[in-house]
Amino acid sequence: MDKEVVRIGLAGFGTVGTGLAKIILENQEWIKRRIGKELVISRVLVRDLNKVRSFIPSPETKFTDNPDDLLTDPAIDIIVELIGGIEAPYTIITRALEQGKSVVTANKALLALKGNELFELATQKKAGLYYEGSVAGGVPIVQTLKESLAGNKIKSLTGILNGTANFILTEMTLRGLDFGEALRKAQEKGYAEADPTLDIEGLDAAHKLTILIRLAHGQNYPFDQLPVEGISSIQATDIALAAEFGYTLKLIAQVKEKSGYIQAGVFPALLPKDHILAKVDGPFNSILLYGNAVGPIMLYGQGAGDLPTGSAVLADIMALAKENSEPNNTGFLEASLPQAKILDPELTVYEHYFRFTVLDRPGVLSALSGVMGEYNISIAQAVQKTSPSGRSVPIVFLTHKAQLKDVHAALKEINSFSFVTAPTVHYRILS
Repeated sequence: MDKEVVRIGLAGFGTVGTGLAKIILENQEWIKRRIGKELVISRVLVRDLNKVRSFIPSPETKFTDNPDDLLTDPAIDIIVELIGGIEAPYTIITRALEQGKSVVTANKALLALKGNELFELATQKKAGLYYEGSVAGGVPIVQTLKESLAGNKIKSLTGILNGTANFILTEMTLRGLDFGEALRKAQEKGYAEADPTLDIEGLDAAHKLTILIRLAHGQNYPFDQLPVEGISSIQATDIALAAEFGYTLKLIAQVKEKSGYIQAGVFPALLPKDHILAKVDGPFNSILLYGNAVGPIMLYGQGAGDLPTGSAVLADIMALAKENSEPNNTGFLEASLPQAKILDPELTVYEHYFRFTVLDRPGVLSALSGVMGEYNISIAQAVQKTSPSGRSVPIVFLTHKAQLKDVHAALKEINSFSFVTAPTVHYRILS
């Protein structure tokens, strides 16, 4: 872009949109030193034109409730989509790209579901589609994978990608709260939505992981094939028991390369207390990755919020504003990334944690151990706890590495036993 002033059409003026505008205003001179251009938000798309605005991005800014005012204005250079959802953002981004306008978005759900299609269109129109703010807020993981680590093959990436879930698990761990209490506290502090489903069921983290798989491995892993488990069924009992064994429970998003196949998923897992990700508390995000040249790298920071996410969006705007060549959208030359070669999740191998709730009577422990042995699951530790009721007692097994298919087969048989009084609790262990 050879303009001295780069004009932005901003779709959405909520938390992140307002944060972005404030950063641009406050850091305008600094931005000009970096890119030699002035950034101006000239039009803002909002739902309610009658709402009183306590902050106006610039004297030039005009508010509108009609997307055409952004998309057909020839003076606008970059469209920034921050309204969220799927259908309306998809339409806005598609129309912008079709006109050759570059787009910045923080919409991880849209990119997870429609990313490949949108990247193809952006390449066809030689337009930019940048999305640093879509993963981990202010943590610069997208640009790191696209540029800084472009010469590395990423062997594994393990992250805490949802601050709401991490806050809830931290409160349960440090304060002994049950899940419901911790969720209410997260909502009171503004970390969780009134409907927290996307966060607590692992879907938000899965959207982000889908994007990271594309960047790290250059393959398109369909979102609907990604195994996803959330935290809503986690009990304080298991967090306390895990702590006795030296583990911390976290919601993990992970991708690994295994003999040319991609192994990926989102799931609660036990991490040793000295694991670097086990120390990430509260509403923070962190990503630990291994490159075949650089080795281990960890990124850590605020995963949401007006200024952190606004900072990431601004970085994309600045990158596009000074771009003199075809934009680097996916980090790869292909217009359409190949479909991932997916490792069957049932063939993945981990150590495991089991908590059985059983009647307190002779032969139960040996029966459980026998089933484990039949399915090639070797027990590393076994502990039986006492129960005040005198009837049902918890028995905890920690195992050596075993395939998930064998674990599921063993659990199906064990849960059918008459002496099992509650469904068995099972978590993977990351070493």
